[in-house]
Amino acid sequence: MLTATVLLLCALPGVAGSDAPAWTDEPPVLARMLEDGYRAERSHMTGLAAASYCTAARYGSIEAQFLLGRLLLKNRRLADQPDNAVNLLALAARQGHEGAQVLLASGLSSPAAIGNDLPECLYSGAPGALADSGAAVPFEVVERFVSSLSVERRRHARLIQRLAPRYDVDPRLALAIVRTESNFNADARSPKNAQGLMQLIPDTAERFGVRNIMDPEQNVRGGLAYLRWLLQRFEGDVLMTAAAYNAGEGAVERYGGVPPYDETREYVRRIMAFYRASQHEYPVIRALASVHAQKS
Repeated sequence: MLTATVLLLCALPGVAGSDAPAWTDEPPVLARMLEDGYRAERSHMTGLAAASYCTAARYGSIEAQFLLGRLLLKNRRLADQPDNAVNLLALAARQGHEGAQVLLASGLSSPAAIGNDLPECLYSGAPGALADSGAAVPFEVVERFVSSLSVERRRHARLIQRLAPRYDVDPRLALAIVRTESNFNADARSPKNAQGLMQLIPDTAERFGVRNIMDPEQNVRGGLAYLRWLLQRFEGDVLMTAAAYNAGEGAVERYGGVPPYDETREYVRRIMAFYRASQHEYPVIRALASVHAQKS
């Protein structure tokens, strides 16, 4: 059974065959902790990996609970108690983590044997305020996310990756906007008559020269032109740019920042959860910034 479990561990997403962990929609600093832990694990620095995962788990990351449990299962000497790994996986599974559920269903442990003892590091510090991670999500993480999309949505994501650098827009930010606006559905239409991949309203489409608002490429070009204009207006501030894309630049200027609208604040949170940096990273060399769009 142990051999089968080890094989299953190696087959799970984010464990082997990639230099980046599976995509997670974590807050920026937690995502960075997961990436640091994963790279440490890939470099066989298991103690450092466990520390990164455990810190993220202490802040409430379900993905970190799974990754730490998986790591302890493979490296029993790191665990405070023999059952810590299984208990962590059970905790993640109860919160809906599919990888943890798969491992437990493989017969790793009987339900009666699952206890409440967790690694001591989960209790060794009180979580404080999480700040902006300071760097945008790595390209390789975004590449895994794009590759996991359906064929049609992936085609639209590649279009965005290809066009964004031409407008001096980081393709990762453009993807964050489109993911939040339409989830890469070119036929999306909102109750407020926002249309297409970048959910342009007719006035904005006309303002940026879009003749056919439902044509995916024209829609993306118009949305990127608007996004570039907003980035210039707000000096690359991602929070203000995202808020303006959602609520209009006038609202952002009236409040001197993100307006106190629940919808807009949630919108900005979702953009930051994907992009992770509060300052836009302008493409320095456009050919390099768009190289991921060449894959299919």
